[in-house]
Amino acid sequence: MAENETVVAQASAPEYGNLATSTGTTAMDADDVNPHGGSDASQLAAYHSSVNGNDVSDGKPISENGVGSYDVHNTASANQPEDGSVVAALSPEEERLWSIVNANSSEFNAWTALIDETEKTAEDNIMKIRKVYDTFLAEFPLCYGYWRKYADHEARLGYMDKVVEVYERAVHGVTYSVDMWLHYCVFAINTYGDPDTVRRLFERALAYVGTDFLSFPLWDKYIEYEFQQQQWSNLAMIYTRILEHPNQQLDRYFNSFRDLVASRPLSELRTPEEIAAVANTKAEVNNEENEGELNPNAVDQSSKSVNASLTEAEELESYIAIREELYKKAKEFESKIIDFETAIRRPYFHVRPLNAAELENWHHYLNFIEGCDDFNKVVKLYERCLIACANYPEYWIRYVLCMEASGSMDLAENALARATQVFVKRQPEIHLFAARFKEQGGDIAGARASYQLVHAEISPGLLEAIIKHANMEHRLGNLEDACSLYEQTIAIEKGKEHSQALPFLFAQYSRFLYMVLGRVEKAREVLDQALECTQLSKPLLEALIHMESILSQPKQIDRLDSLVEKFIAPGPDELNPASYVEREELSSIFLEFLDLFGDTQTIKKADNRHAKLFLPHKNALESKKRHMDGYLVSDRAKLAKTGGVSPAPSAYPGTQNQWPAGYGVQAQAWPQATQAQGQQWPATYTQQAAYGTYNAYGSTYAQPQAPTTVPQAAAATAAYATYPATYPVQAAPQQVYAQPDAAAVAAAPPPTLTPAQQPTAAVASQSYYGTYY
Repeated sequence: MAENETVVAQASAPEYGNLATSTGTTAMDADDVNPHGGSDASQLAAYHSSVNGNDVSDGKPISENGVGSYDVHNTASANQPEDGSVVAALSPEEERLWSIVNANSSEFNAWTALIDETEKTAEDNIMKIRKVYDTFLAEFPLCYGYWRKYADHEARLGYMDKVVEVYERAVHGVTYSVDMWLHYCVFAINTYGDPDTVRRLFERALAYVGTDFLSFPLWDKYIEYEFQQQQWSNLAMIYTRILEHPNQQLDRYFNSFRDLVASRPLSELRTPEEIAAVANTKAEVNNEENEGELNPNAVDQSSKSVNASLTEAEELESYIAIREELYKKAKEFESKIIDFETAIRRPYFHVRPLNAAELENWHHYLNFIEGCDDFNKVVKLYERCLIACANYPEYWIRYVLCMEASGSMDLAENALARATQVFVKRQPEIHLFAARFKEQGGDIAGARASYQLVHAEISPGLLEAIIKHANMEHRLGNLEDACSLYEQTIAIEKGKEHSQALPFLFAQYSRFLYMVLGRVEKAREVLDQALECTQLSKPLLEALIHMESILSQPKQIDRLDSLVEKFIAPGPDELNPASYVEREELSSIFLEFLDLFGDTQTIKKADNRHAKLFLPHKNALESKKRHMDGYLVSDRAKLAKTGGVSPAPSAYPGTQNQWPAGYGVQAQAWPQATQAQGQQWPATYTQQAAYGTYNAYGSTYAQPQAPTTVPQAAAATAAYATYPATYPVQAAPQQVYAQPDAAAVAAAPPPTLTPAQQPTAAVASQSYYGTYY
């Protein structure tokens, strides 16, 4: 393609890694930024500079994609209006709403209500308007509609330089939004008539979103602008660029291109570079023919000769054929991605959770694009995904791992910074991932800082964070620091009333002391201390039973029996918050322990106690099951008589409570439960003791439906070493998100999704910074 088709992207360097350098983007040189030099007014010069890609926001760089210098705009002093006006007093409703968002800045509905109330009361007080928008958009930078409203307020009150600043911050905050760039370009067209400046802004926009499947509004505006300028060669080149990539309106564009070719002579459609290239080719061929130096065996020379001798009609046909071939290739690729695109029902950001089908579709789409051997497409699709899925840590983690595997560490660090500082900054799992990522990269201080952030602010007392941090210190050889971390956390939790995390902490600390450090007596002391200062609980008693099972003889069976009895059969005056299921499971675990290490009398005593406490309830449930089965049999008989379809049979298990297998993986393998016992160890204990998920980021991510806060009580989940219930351990297959090699390309593609209904909007994959449109 002609040289002038090269996209010139943004010149400002991102705060977290030079993204332009890493992806081959060409920045504008200083002479191109403002072709008018100092002849314009200072306000217009600032406008020129921003439109051409230079940040003029308080002299500080604004990083793209949501990581910006928003702290500059979060204080009142940073946004004093130039006319010296002051902030008007707040209304009672404004004060109420500000108190809500100050207490919890993620309260989206309170923010929108505050913005509405401020707009009603502020009138011409730009300070109040700036304060509310700056603070809101620092929290939710992907809300492009509010960026536009903010810019409209600045324009309404005559602060045109501030309008440009707002738009520049907007396109850094939501860089991959077609709508955001469209609004900015419309503003530029209406505000300043220099075609070169307007075109540069369009080119900046198209460098990021030009290959978006729904980028046609921006392309339409660019076509409209060039049509008004009657720049037919520019218009033809725009159509050529559009036809290179899938687009929802690709057929319309191809037809419009043919209409343009039919209405204008070819000489007007060719760019100056194309005209010069054709002229040079003809001149070379003519010179060679005149001198008799034409080489008939050279394919390129003969091709030049043929092209030089084409008639105008043949040249036009060739001109169209080249574009038609681009169109066909784009349609072919579109057929491969159309199911993914139509399944994207919400391509924009919103605080409401996405449904499971759409989340799964994004994973399938990413899998497909990663197998296409086009790094630019991979990056662009991840960036699109992280607009709609910005609140889901697993997509950020996947992006970071993909960029790391491909060797693009600057992009990986940029994505991790955005995730931890802006978009999922309140979710502990992203900070735990960041700590592991930094540790593996040799940034031990950064890893410790990530853990400390979780301990101090994000989720104090989170068991997962304590265990991971202690294990890291152990890997680094800081054994006392690891123990100190447990002890400090235990001391803090002991000061809390009814701490549900405390039993888990004692159990895990004891396990760490014995299995990692080999301190047997200290491990026992920790469990004894737990019995003195905490209420009996299933995880604590499980830890005691496990400790006895792996230590040498003699076993403290009588002591354990009394503790178990106190837990599973509390007296009328004893408070026991344990559920029936927890008590039955612990009794089953103790029976298994006794079967290995007890004598006949202790086994008989425990068997009788278990039967007395739990068999009546089990028999009642089985009776209810038989009663329900009778209804099902009756219904099936009725259906058989009428020729109906029999319902699926009831899927009750053979016994009331199968003991889930797995307890024995902690230290030694327990034998299978006898038939008389009829149960095995609970599955939850396998998770509590195995801790296998800790070292498997990228291999165990489940997709949360919505990010939630982590209550302190969540530490009492059924596993010592798993996330609290509101933060399930996430599961996704391990894979390397690098640029695939030939073997990866040859692998079978993932299954495509068939959407239930067509979306009203969708966005498509794009090349990365400054590559071909």
